[in-house]
Amino acid sequence: MHNAAQSLIAPTSNPALERALRDKLQRRGETIGSLGELEPLALRIGLIQDTLRPRFQQPQVVVFAGDNGLAVEGLPAPPGQSTAERVWQVLSGQLPLSVFAGTQGLSVAVVDAGVSERLPPHERLLMRKIAHGTRNARVGPAMTIEQAQAAIRAGMEIGQSLAGNVLACAGMGVGSHECAALIMSRLSGAPVRELLVSHPQMDNTLLTHLLAVTQSAQARHRDVADPVEVLAAFGGFDIAMMTGAMLVAAGRRHLIMVDGLPACAAVMVASRVAAPVIDYCVFCRSHGHHGLDYALNLFNSSALLELGMESTDGTGATLAWPLVRAAAALLTEVAEGEDPGPSRPGDLEQLDPLRTLEL
Repeated sequence: MHNAAQSLIAPTSNPALERALRDKLQRRGETIGSLGELEPLALRIGLIQDTLRPRFQQPQVVVFAGDNGLAVEGLPAPPGQSTAERVWQVLSGQLPLSVFAGTQGLSVAVVDAGVSERLPPHERLLMRKIAHGTRNARVGPAMTIEQAQAAIRAGMEIGQSLAGNVLACAGMGVGSHECAALIMSRLSGAPVRELLVSHPQMDNTLLTHLLAVTQSAQARHRDVADPVEVLAAFGGFDIAMMTGAMLVAAGRRHLIMVDGLPACAAVMVASRVAAPVIDYCVFCRSHGHHGLDYALNLFNSSALLELGMESTDGTGATLAWPLVRAAAALLTEVAEGEDPGPSRPGDLEQLDPLRTLEL
C-alpha cells in the first residue's frame, strides 16, 4: 500500500507555474489592492490543479463517523448524545454544518465507518461499517491490521466514487479526539497532553483522567511506529477511512479541506504513507480546542478562518469554502478585454519569456 500510494501522488512543486501564478496575482493585486492571505491560498490552488486557471466542480463535505472502544473509559461526549444521534442530526439538516453547506452549494455525506449502533438507510449515508466500534486501545489494539487496511481501502473506494474535485473531511464519534491525539502524538513525538488540553481553564480532574487513559494506551503500544500499525493500535475507523480518501484525493490532484483533530490525524497518517499528500491540504476549524492549535502547528499551518465557534467538525470547512472560491476566482475570472493566457504549465514552455508576463 505504501509504495503504490507514493508512486501515485505527485508533489505540487512546479517552479515555472509558480512564477507565472505569482506574476498573475501580482498584476491582479495592482488592480484591486493587496490580496493578503488570499494570495498564498490562490497559489496553492493553482499548484494543486496544475493550472493557471483553476476551477472547482461539485465540492463535497464528507463526515466519517465511528465509535471508539476507548470511550468505555469515561471519555467526554456531547450530553446525552450518541454518535448515531449526531449522524442523524447531520443528515436531517439539524446542525449548522448542514445548513451552511446548503447555502454554499456543498454536498454533504456521512460515512458509517464503525458506528456502534445500526443506522437506518439514508440517501446521503454511505454504509461502510467495518465493525460496531473499535476495541479499547488501553487493553489491546483498537483494530487488527486487517481491519485498518480494510478501512483504508474502503476510504480509497469512497474517494474514487466521489464526484467533483474538492473533498472536505471531518471525523465524528465518541473518543475520536482522544484516539486522534494518540495517533498524532506517536507519529510526531508531540506530548499527548498538548493535544488533549481544550482550554486554559480546563477542569483538572478531567485532564488528569484523560492523561491516565491515554498514557496507559501509549504504554500498552510503546513499540509501535509504522503509520498503519499506529493507526491500528490507537484506532478510529473514521480516521482510517479518511486516510484512504485523502490518499485518493491527493492522487487525483484534488483540494483537501481538513477540519478537526481526527482529520488532522488522518493527514498525518496519509503523509507518512505518501509525503506529498500534505501539499493538497488546507486546514479549517470549527472550535477553539487548544489541542487543535497544537496540531495545526505540527503542520506549520493555521486555519483559513478563526470565528470563535464551538461547533461540529466540518462546520468550519463550509464557512471557509467561499474564501477558497474567491482565491481561485482571482486566477480564473478574466477581466473584459484581458488575455486569459494558457491554462496548462506545458503551454508555458511554448511562450516567449516576455510574453509569459502577459498571462
